[in-house]
Amino acid sequence: MRRTTITAAAAGLTLLLSACSTGSTDTAEDEAAPVEPSSSVDADAFPVTVEHAFGATEIEAEPTRVVTMGWSDHDVVLSLGVVPVGATEISWGGNEQGSTPWFDDALAELDGEQPERLSDADGAPVDEIAQLEPDLILATGSGITEAEYKKLSKVADVVAYPDAPWATSWQDSLEMVGSALGRTALADEVRADTEASIAEAAEAHPEVVGKSFVFASLTTTDMSKIDYYTPEDNRPRLLTDLGMVNAPVIEKISEKGAFYGTLSAERAADLESDVFITYAESDKDLAAFTKDPLLGQIPGLKSGHVLASTDQTDALGLSAPSPLSIPYAMEKFVPLVAEAVQGS
Repeated sequence: MRRTTITAAAAGLTLLLSACSTGSTDTAEDEAAPVEPSSSVDADAFPVTVEHAFGATEIEAEPTRVVTMGWSDHDVVLSLGVVPVGATEISWGGNEQGSTPWFDDALAELDGEQPERLSDADGAPVDEIAQLEPDLILATGSGITEAEYKKLSKVADVVAYPDAPWATSWQDSLEMVGSALGRTALADEVRADTEASIAEAAEAHPEVVGKSFVFASLTTTDMSKIDYYTPEDNRPRLLTDLGMVNAPVIEKISEKGAFYGTLSAERAADLESDVFITYAESDKDLAAFTKDPLLGQIPGLKSGHVLASTDQTDALGLSAPSPLSIPYAMEKFVPLVAEAVQGS
């Protein structure tokens, strides 16, 4: 289940270190035809070459059957008016269809059909993806390995992440997907709209602007350690987009290239910040953390400036940021952060 944990963590994913294919053996010939895109490609959009961590992929013409990997690429594709034929199953924070409310709402606006949901719990589902007969596989926000990339490249053109797995910003993902789909002008518009939603949230909650935070993942199953997200993770990135700042101690101890780190609970008192944010399985967890002789020394816990988020869907909107999920997170998650900043 290691893969599942990391997937969730990176996507927004589950507790820090927290099918799938539906089992179908049908081929694309048996699948419904892709929904006609609601947008058009830019003039002279193709051919286009997109560079990524495993090289450069040249796309000759407008893709018509797109499969996405990772926990936000499907959102990005849909935000550009293209409905993927296959997408990763959202197993943490998702609904019964393996999807999310923001994806479903956008899909309904396009009168589109749900893509085939594919589990990545055991790695890239290469065979299931091949059955969908894609002409483009987008994995800009995924954690695929180079070996998986090579296998997938035998199925279709593949665009992987730009640098490190599970660490792509929503802005970079949008830019890469926009290029791959020949919709860079629309991608610019979508970015502007998304940034506007962040600015509106900051204006609605001025109490969070300038406040320092630690975003961690505590668990009652092992209270001897503190897993924390570094400034390179998408959760802190989005909070800093909102005007908040990483706690100085996090800036100091975070390793370059890592999206999370682990600290002994014996150093809990070092985590000075204006607010402490963590995941929790239930409302009872916060009391357990606070009463613990070590974790209870976390300054945010001691002072009551803490958010222990128990709603996976609300949390996913922040941890798998995309043009579709960010407005949702601004509406659902940021008010909770603002309350925590003010203290209980």
